Amino acid sequence: MEMAKASDEAKERFRSVVPDSPEVVVKPMFGNLGAFVNGNMFAGLFGSTIGVKLSDADRQELESTERTVPFGPAERPMGGYTGLPEVWNAEGEGGDARASAWVEKAFEYVAGLPPKAPKAAKPRK
Repeated sequence: MEMAKASDEAKERFRSVVPDSPEVVVKPMFGNLGAFVNGNMFAGLFGSTIGVKLSDADRQELESTERTVPFGPAERPMGGYTGLPEVWNAEGEGGDARASAWVEKAFEYVAGLPPKAPKAAKPRK
Protein backbone atom coordinates (compact mmCIF):
# COMPACT_ATOMS: atom_id res chain seq x y z
CA MET A 1 0.00 0.00 0.00
CA GLU A 2 1.50 3.31 -1.08
CA MET A 3 1.27 6.23 1.34
CA ALA A 4 1.16 9.52 -0.54
CA LYS A 5 3.18 12.29 1.11
CA ALA A 6 1.92 15.85 1.24
CA SER A 7 4.06 18.62 -0.22
CA ASP A 8 4.85 21.70 1.85
CA GLU A 9 2.42 23.62 -0.38
CA ALA A 10 -0.38 21.10 0.26
CA LYS A 11 0.29 21.24 4.01
CA GLU A 12 0.13 25.04 3.97
CA ARG A 13 -3.14 24.96 2.02
CA PHE A 14 -4.59 22.44 4.49
CA ARG A 15 -3.66 24.61 7.47
CA SER A 16 -5.23 27.62 5.74
CA VAL A 17 -8.65 25.93 5.37
CA VAL A 18 -8.77 24.48 8.92
CA PRO A 19 -10.77 26.63 11.37
CA ASP A 20 -8.69 28.90 13.59
CA SER A 21 -9.97 27.69 16.93
CA PRO A 22 -8.22 26.83 20.19
CA GLU A 23 -10.10 23.50 20.12
CA VAL A 24 -8.37 22.44 16.88
CA VAL A 25 -5.17 20.41 16.98
CA VAL A 26 -3.31 19.81 13.72
CA LYS A 27 -0.70 17.07 13.89
CA PRO A 28 1.40 14.95 11.53
CA MET A 29 0.10 11.58 10.39
CA PHE A 30 2.19 9.29 8.16
CA GLY A 31 3.81 12.19 6.26
CA ASN A 32 0.49 14.01 6.00
CA LEU A 33 -1.65 16.01 8.45
CA GLY A 34 -4.80 15.51 10.50
CA ALA A 35 -7.02 18.12 12.17
CA PHE A 36 -8.66 17.02 15.43
CA VAL A 37 -11.27 18.31 17.85
CA ASN A 38 -11.82 16.56 21.20
CA GLY A 39 -9.45 13.82 20.04
CA ASN A 40 -11.50 13.02 16.91
CA MET A 41 -10.22 13.72 13.40
CA PHE A 42 -12.55 15.95 11.38
CA ALA A 43 -10.26 16.64 8.42
CA GLY A 44 -7.13 15.12 7.02
CA LEU A 45 -4.61 15.57 4.26
CA PHE A 46 -3.45 12.66 2.10
CA GLY A 47 -1.06 13.80 -0.61
CA SER A 48 -2.90 16.79 -2.05
CA THR A 49 -6.39 15.55 -1.11
CA ILE A 50 -8.27 17.03 1.82
CA GLY A 51 -10.74 14.60 3.40
CA VAL A 52 -13.59 15.53 5.71
CA LYS A 53 -15.86 13.62 8.11
CA LEU A 54 -19.40 14.93 7.68
CA SER A 55 -22.89 14.17 8.92
CA ASP A 56 -24.78 11.78 6.63
CA ALA A 57 -26.89 14.62 5.19
CA ASP A 58 -23.88 16.86 4.48
CA ARG A 59 -21.90 13.96 3.00
CA GLN A 60 -24.76 13.07 0.68
CA GLU A 61 -25.10 16.72 -0.39
CA LEU A 62 -21.38 17.06 -1.12
CA GLU A 63 -21.05 13.74 -2.92
CA SER A 64 -24.15 14.35 -5.05
CA THR A 65 -23.20 17.87 -6.17
CA GLU A 66 -19.40 17.75 -6.55
CA ARG A 67 -16.77 15.44 -8.02
CA THR A 68 -15.51 14.05 -4.73
CA VAL A 69 -12.80 11.43 -4.50
CA PRO A 70 -12.00 8.58 -2.10
CA PHE A 71 -9.84 9.70 0.83
CA GLY A 72 -6.73 7.72 1.68
CA PRO A 73 -4.79 5.00 -0.11
CA ALA A 74 -6.49 3.73 -3.27
CA GLU A 75 -6.25 0.16 -1.95
CA ARG A 76 -7.95 1.09 1.31
CA PRO A 77 -9.75 4.46 1.47
CA MET A 78 -10.77 5.71 4.91
CA GLY A 79 -14.39 4.88 5.68
CA GLY A 80 -16.52 7.81 6.80
CA TYR A 81 -14.36 10.42 5.06
CA THR A 82 -15.00 12.15 1.74
CA GLY A 83 -12.16 13.59 -0.34
CA LEU A 84 -12.81 17.11 -1.57
CA PRO A 85 -12.67 17.55 -5.37
CA GLU A 86 -9.12 17.61 -6.72
CA VAL A 87 -10.08 20.40 -9.16
CA TRP A 88 -10.46 22.75 -6.18
CA ASN A 89 -6.68 22.49 -5.60
CA ALA A 90 -6.02 24.48 -8.79
CA GLU A 91 -8.81 27.03 -8.39
CA GLY A 92 -6.99 29.26 -5.92
CA GLU A 93 -9.14 31.35 -3.60
CA GLY A 94 -12.46 30.07 -4.99
CA GLY A 95 -11.52 26.46 -4.34
CA ASP A 96 -10.05 27.35 -0.95
CA ALA A 97 -13.28 29.12 0.07
CA ARG A 98 -15.33 26.02 -0.79
CA ALA A 99 -12.83 23.74 0.96
CA SER A 100 -12.92 25.99 4.06
CA ALA A 101 -16.72 25.85 4.15
CA TRP A 102 -16.77 22.03 4.05
CA VAL A 103 -13.95 21.70 6.57
CA GLU A 104 -15.90 24.03 8.88
CA LYS A 105 -18.99 21.81 8.51
CA ALA A 106 -16.84 18.79 9.38
CA PHE A 107 -15.43 20.60 12.43
CA GLU A 108 -18.92 21.51 13.67
CA TYR A 109 -20.20 17.96 13.16
CA VAL A 110 -17.26 16.21 14.84
CA ALA A 111 -17.13 18.77 17.69
CA GLY A 112 -20.65 17.57 18.60
CA LEU A 113 -19.55 13.93 18.88
CA PRO A 114 -18.44 12.44 22.21
CA PRO A 115 -14.76 13.17 22.97
CA LYS A 116 -12.38 10.35 22.18
CA ALA A 117 -11.13 8.70 25.34
CA PRO A 118 -7.35 8.88 25.74
CA LYS A 119 -5.53 5.62 25.20
CA ALA A 120 -4.48 3.83 28.34
CA ALA A 121 -0.78 3.92 29.02
CA LYS A 122 1.01 0.73 28.08
CA PRO A 123 2.60 -1.05 31.03
CA ARG A 124 6.37 -0.79 31.16
CA LYS A 125 8.32 -3.96 30.65
